Amino acid sequence: MLRISKYLSKTEIGQMLLSLAFIAGQVFFDLKLPDYMSQVTALVETPGSKMADIFKEGGKMLLVSLGSVVCAIAVGYFMARVGASFSQRLRSLEFRKVESFGPAEMSRFSTASLITRSTNDITQIQMFITMGVLLVFRAPIMAVWAVCKIAGKGFQWTLATGIATVAMLVFVVIIMTLVMPKFRSMQRLTDNINAVARENLTGLRVVRAYNAEDYQEAKFARVNDDLTRTQLFTTRAMAAMIPVMSSVMNGLGLAIYWIGAYLIKDAALPADKLTDFSNMVVFSSYAMQVIMAFLLLSMVFVLWPRADVSAQRVMEVLDTEPSVKSGSVREGKPGETGTVEFRNVGFAYPDTRDEMLRGVSFTARRGQTVAFIGSTGSGKSTLVNLVPRFYDTTEGEVLIDGVNVRDYDIKALRDKIGYVPQQSVMFKGTVASNVSYGDQPGDAETVEVADTSTAAGRKRELELIAGESQRDELSAEQKADVRAASEVAQAGEFVDRMEGGYDAPIAQGGSNVSGGQKQRLSIARAVYRHPEIMVFDDSFSALDFKTDRAVRDALKEHAADATKLIVAQRVGTIMDADQIVVLDDGKVVGLGTHKELLATCEVYQQIAESQLSPDELAA
Repeated sequence: MLRISKYLSKTEIGQMLLSLAFIAGQVFFDLKLPDYMSQVTALVETPGSKMADIFKEGGKMLLVSLGSVVCAIAVGYFMARVGASFSQRLRSLEFRKVESFGPAEMSRFSTASLITRSTNDITQIQMFITMGVLLVFRAPIMAVWAVCKIAGKGFQWTLATGIATVAMLVFVVIIMTLVMPKFRSMQRLTDNINAVARENLTGLRVVRAYNAEDYQEAKFARVNDDLTRTQLFTTRAMAAMIPVMSSVMNGLGLAIYWIGAYLIKDAALPADKLTDFSNMVVFSSYAMQVIMAFLLLSMVFVLWPRADVSAQRVMEVLDTEPSVKSGSVREGKPGETGTVEFRNVGFAYPDTRDEMLRGVSFTARRGQTVAFIGSTGSGKSTLVNLVPRFYDTTEGEVLIDGVNVRDYDIKALRDKIGYVPQQSVMFKGTVASNVSYGDQPGDAETVEVADTSTAAGRKRELELIAGESQRDELSAEQKADVRAASEVAQAGEFVDRMEGGYDAPIAQGGSNVSGGQKQRLSIARAVYRHPEIMVFDDSFSALDFKTDRAVRDALKEHAADATKLIVAQRVGTIMDADQIVVLDDGKVVGLGTHKELLATCEVYQQIAESQLSPDELAA
């Protein structure tokens, strides 16, 4: 928890210090009450006392109580503000950090775990700041102040209070020893529930197709039962603290009055009896405050373990540095626009020894179409993923426009590239917002997080939200570009049939469009950017042969100046490529045109013969 506090803003630190002052004031008022209680008791017991004097002291007690209430309200208000604004900042920082992660970092943190860390974990931290910090500050102040107040009031009463305090501390230590390991495992078990639930939701069609509902329910029931058992254990253990604390408190109250009765009985003079009675009332009140302080401290032990574990998990994400570091170069060499060159490239995935690529070398010039083909697992997708630097090479160099991709500013590098992934990804919005996705403004390095703990911060937050909403509104020129890109990708025909056309809604994940439609919209997204380099990672697999041909012909015309890198399984998709790279087990075994490879490359011959008829091969 201490490490994560470095993300507190100056305003939040100031509000916490102000809360500390109000806590001290609240404790002062609470501990002032027994003094007035003692005076009222003395007035009641003294013959001839006037009611006016009693009402006067009682009025002071009411004012002190009111002061305590005002301080408590102020503390609650400020700590709630700090907790809310701090958790908002942590969520934004964590989201921004995850945005910078590459596949290597994503494999370290599962998707379910990252969701838990940005929601449940940060909620635990917020709860601790809102309530736990208040208790952490108040309990020691109250305990020390109360002990100083009762010092010298009576050895027997002090001894009874000390025994009760030690008994409580022993019980708290035992409970914490039992539940701390369980608290640490609860967040991991929450990750497991999220993982199973997410897996079931994303694979719902497969689950239904194989009648595996019972299997999925049993799997969820297991992880759910694990979390439930752990929560029941911790809840029951912590629930035992309340009756034990109450028993100790009531027992101490009885002990104080029992000791007081003997002291009053043995007092020689009436004045001494009155003094002992008054001291007993005051001591009883202060002793209850000491016990209450430890009771509050025990509540900290309920909130602290989960908050501490959550803070460690959030810090793991925030402290993780992406393996792909951004360089400083923003432009390539003059005259090298659109050039992609691999120089003796080798690559192995993190935490694996086997190389996925070995000694890959080729050059793609501006306007050329270079295709990659090979058997499953030969390294085709891995190769093109090195171009936008999703991974870095372990050997050799990848050069874009004559500059090593490691030297590029990552944003500048990816601005040069239109990327169509193997699995088409759609975002919740409209057809137009998905096609124009690459045209959204904003730099991940300059994302602003408004500090909502101040009035100016809340105003700035509203301005940022308004700015975000304006980004979704496309200009007439942008709308024209969206339509043109969609026509190139052969998506215009089905978009025009959708209700609303280019303003038609797209569900999260594109669940309301078919696989082929998602693939065409993904291609349109890449075309819309007008990039120097277009990367198609097996992006024509869901298209029929007629649409495939139409898309490739439109690309030749519309993106004639762009360098096109195409990963394909179908020979028919890449027959017209300027250069075909044949991969086998991570190595280049053939390089040339379709006709050249038919004559010189055995692997390519086998692939072509398995897909094309003799007449097509002879053509």
